Amino acid sequence: MKSFSRIALCFLLLTMIGVSAADAQSGRPRASQRGYVEQTVGSTQIKITYHRPNKKGRALWGEGKDFLVPYGKIWRAGANEATVIEFTEDVTIDGQPLATGKYSFYTIPGEKEWTLIFNKSWDQWGTVYDQKSDALRVTTKPTMSTESKETLGYYIEDVAANSAVVVLAWDKAKIAFKVETVGK
Repeated sequence: MKSFSRIALCFLLLTMIGVSAADAQSGRPRASQRGYVEQTVGSTQIKITYHRPNKKGRALWGEGKDFLVPYGKIWRAGANEATVIEFTEDVTIDGQPLATGKYSFYTIPGEKEWTLIFNKSWDQWGTVYDQKSDALRVTTKPTMSTESKETLGYYIEDVAANSAVVVLAWDKAKIAFKVETVGK
């Protein structure tokens, strides 16, 4: 009987994998669509690739399990695969140095302060996070807008010769950090 259960379990797992692969190949759109934004700042390219969840009437930010993104917990700053941010040259993030490369981008939201995390393991599913791979952590203060955004978005604003501001906006929250190029 045990061998039959193992065979049935293996068959079930293989069937689930096959259905998942068929869905991926069918071209059906994901609930959280892929998006990207890129900008040249000086001679540095900034590119952010992420998946864009919708609010759908859910409570996003707050204390406890009733919120989609609870305060004090690591969040992938998007949906599906990890949000990836890439810099083609060394930069500073809110004055802190960050080397050229690709990083997964995570946050730890809070009511008055957010921790922004640039992690060296970028090619992964969004919920796989290992603090030992952090390249940089910085803190920033969120601002609240009067306008609510249904769909999560990243924007690159205030573009100057050697700097720009990256903004994560969703619902009424705006989380911003300044990127500055490092002269060679």
